[in-house]
Amino acid sequence: MTIALVWAQDRTGAIGRRGAIPWRVPEDLAHFREVTGDGAVIMGRKTWESLPTRFRPLPGRRNIVLTRASGYTAEGAEVLADLEAALDLVGRAASVIGGGEIYSAALQHAHQLLVTEIDMLVDSADAFAPPVDLDVWEEAAASNWQRSSTGTMYRFLEYRRIDYSRR
Repeated sequence: MTIALVWAQDRTGAIGRRGAIPWRVPEDLAHFREVTGDGAVIMGRKTWESLPTRFRPLPGRRNIVLTRASGYTAEGAEVLADLEAALDLVGRAASVIGGGEIYSAALQHAHQLLVTEIDMLVDSADAFAPPVDLDVWEEAAASNWQRSSTGTMYRFLEYRRIDYSRR
């Protein structure tokens, strides 16, 4: 099974403010669609609820929503209580797409981090990606900085878990 964590962050690791993504970078949304492909996406309830209604469920992907709220329903998605149950259910490749608590729980299971770095600092951010520990992760790819159609600078980063058994 291959687990990828997929997120966009500002220069400090901020991923959200008041339940929303605090930037608009259409190229990152296109990249997100490409890398999450047609596999499973695993997200927390708050991430699910932050998606515009017209994009719920995310099309072409198996949507899994994690919540501790019993009886919670998410039309078009499967609702589970914990990450381990979700990983058992998907059985192959999955993309974990947020939020902060889910990323932190999934980090130990991940093989790959797909990070879009946004060249900005978000004031009053209240959701953060887990820090990338370079003793555990190595940068496998980094795009050049690019300017979005909105004027925001961004770049794509890929990290892979270091396999110390091969060294």
